[in-house]
Amino acid sequence: MKPTLVLVGRPNVGKSTLFNRLTKSRDAIVADMPGLTRDRHYGHGKLGSKPYLVVDTGGFEPLVKDGIMHEMARQTEQAIAEADAVIFVVDGRSGLTPHDKEIANMLRRLERPVFVAVNKAEGMNSGMVEAEFHELGLGEPNAISSAHGEGVRGLVDLALESFPEPEEEEAKSDSIRVAIVGRPNVGKSTLINTLLGEERVIAFDAPGTTRDSIEIDFERGGRKYVLVDTAGMRKRGKVFESIEKFSVVKTLQSIEDANVVILMVDAQADVSDQDAHIADFIVQSGRALVVAVNKWDGLDSYTREQTRLILQRKLKFLDFAKFHFISARDNIGLESMFRSVDSAFAAAMTKMSTPRLARVLIDAVARQAPPKHGLFRPKPRYAHQGGSNPPIIVVHGNAVDHIADSYRRYLEHTFREAFKLQGTPLRIQFVTAKNPFADKDKK
Repeated sequence: MKPTLVLVGRPNVGKSTLFNRLTKSRDAIVADMPGLTRDRHYGHGKLGSKPYLVVDTGGFEPLVKDGIMHEMARQTEQAIAEADAVIFVVDGRSGLTPHDKEIANMLRRLERPVFVAVNKAEGMNSGMVEAEFHELGLGEPNAISSAHGEGVRGLVDLALESFPEPEEEEAKSDSIRVAIVGRPNVGKSTLINTLLGEERVIAFDAPGTTRDSIEIDFERGGRKYVLVDTAGMRKRGKVFESIEKFSVVKTLQSIEDANVVILMVDAQADVSDQDAHIADFIVQSGRALVVAVNKWDGLDSYTREQTRLILQRKLKFLDFAKFHFISARDNIGLESMFRSVDSAFAAAMTKMSTPRLARVLIDAVARQAPPKHGLFRPKPRYAHQGGSNPPIIVVHGNAVDHIADSYRRYLEHTFREAFKLQGTPLRIQFVTAKNPFADKDKK
């Protein structure tokens, strides 16, 4: 299971800039304005020697007792409760402040490792900028620059040093791990109870009943599964209650560990942006996916048609996944849904031979060549499989790193059709051949 690093600090010390550096993204809004980040922001850590989750938090004002800053402080406290390690970000140019000392007093009481990141230290003597932060009593400070990347990799490797490498043996289990995720009260626990034929998990008409991820061994049609019932992922701005303080990270970790994810959507409620956010995280994690639209039996024909149109509009990026319209309570549509689970798992683990991949690539290029990039046209030449779960296809050729996103989607669709890869995301990586004359002097 991936460890979770939480970024904590007072407003405007550079936490969001560090988050973007660690995730190699621009997901967190960055500006020279304190208090810009309010909700917790979750992402996949991509800078470091091991995989991990990273959480950006709003500016921490632990002494404020009301208003938006108080709610931001509660968000940060919940994020710290979920953390495996905390990175305490301070401002090396402003120096040590009483606010920093208040946060340090709280962090010292935690039973979690804390690492002090002295940010904005570019162009400064690291020993001098770190010196006054020894007073915090949280160990050796680390001078970094989030904006320029100086010292960030070393800090992350230090924070991850005590965590073991992720175990690869779990993937070899005979059981298929199926995580059931979605917003609170969409019927996840009801689905599991119906599949098992017993009240194995609590199902109650109130959001937030499931507090943690629950794993249940299950056998169907002679095949073994592990069903993972997860806590509902409520919109981050609404996650204040202590009952939900572990739910989000536990759910994200369950998605990471799953072979197949069943995303449940409530047909009787509006398909929200939060459903799309959960779906996007599943795709970014590379997990095979089946979408279950629950409570379908309670809709009239007009509402069903409108719901289909909304699903097509808000979840159009899930065109690779099968949609099933079910009733978890009345056991309607579950048989075909589980057939899609099996086929999605098979697609995620499929083996593609190099000769056939090369033939499919050559045929695709013959039908439609890549658009030119400047004066030159990229030339894909051959392909091979680079991994499974999700399937990865590596395409080699000349200037293929300049292939447009539209042509990447065309190749993805072609490979998906040729190898019947419905139900799983597909990754295509481009490797450009090295120019043998690039290092020679031009005469």
